Amino acid sequence: MTVIESIPVKIESAGVESAVVNLCKVRPPHPRPEGQDRYTISEVSALSGLTAHTLRWYERIGLMPHVDRSHTGQRRFTNKDLDWLAFVGKLRLTGMPVADMVRYAELVREGAHTFDARQELLEQTRRDVLTRMAELQDTLAVLDHKINFYADARRVPETA
Repeated sequence: MTVIESIPVKIESAGVESAVVNLCKVRPPHPRPEGQDRYTISEVSALSGLTAHTLRWYERIGLMPHVDRSHTGQRRFTNKDLDWLAFVGKLRLTGMPVADMVRYAELVREGAHTFDARQELLEQTRRDVLTRMAELQDTLAVLDHKINFYADARRVPETA
């Protein structure tokens, strides 16, 4: 059984008190209970928002763990696969390169002795995200300044 690592995240917003949310515990329930969780590629595509082509590509490049097959050779995904795809989606949102995501998946498959390497990979990604967030905050400040400039300009009556 694979355990999804718990990731506490501090969320801050202007005028809102900061809170710590455990993102791994904030997910909708699976559509089917364990033991009855055999999804076709089209069902996983609909649930994940990924195309069947992307799901096959993830499997081909090693980003997806081994996906079981039916007696006719059709892929049969599980709740565990859905959880993994949700995590990969989060990694994609961080801007992590696909090669690093594949490396992370390889480390997971290698076992617990790779915890240090996995942690370092995630810490580097976290540093990259924080840098991007700072850049976006700076960009937001510039946009706010320009928006306020135009709002103030409309309030000042024109002189003839």
